Amino acid sequence: MEIQTADLCDANEGKIKVCVPMFTSFGGKSNFGGQIATLKVFEDNSLVRTALESPGRGRVLVVDGGASMRCALVGDQLALLGVRNGWTGIIVYGCIRDSKAIGAMDLGVFALGTHPQKSIKKGAGDSDIVVTFGGVSFIPGEFVYADEDGVMVSEHALVGPA
Repeated sequence: MEIQTADLCDANEGKIKVCVPMFTSFGGKSNFGGQIATLKVFEDNSLVRTALESPGRGRVLVVDGGASMRCALVGDQLALLGVRNGWTGIIVYGCIRDSKAIGAMDLGVFALGTHPQKSIKKGAGDSDIVVTFGGVSFIPGEFVYADEDGVMVSEHALVGPA
């Protein structure tokens, strides 16, 4: 299904929350959506790897990286894990790297920017918790939709206009 957030907003007025514009699309999919899985980490991508190694089942991994611009939380190897394991997208409130390679993958990847430096790996962080940024709370099990116009969240799967 082609995601068009503007049409979804119009068809579901009052039922959605829209994130403040801040993301750039880096993945090969410029529009994507699915059920939310969450992580809260800071400059440590160990849990990102763990999540992307698990079955994605069409979900979107939302990573609250504390808006750090000092290192990348996702690179081409982790993105490839996401593709292989059935994730439809990754939204990173922080940075990614290997953007050219990620741009060729069948995966939606939104992030604040790019950074060539890798993160630390100490295993610190939390998974499957509510994370909040851009004026929106991302709740595991709810749904996120993203395209060139923005990122939005709904409690339920949305249907576009008829």
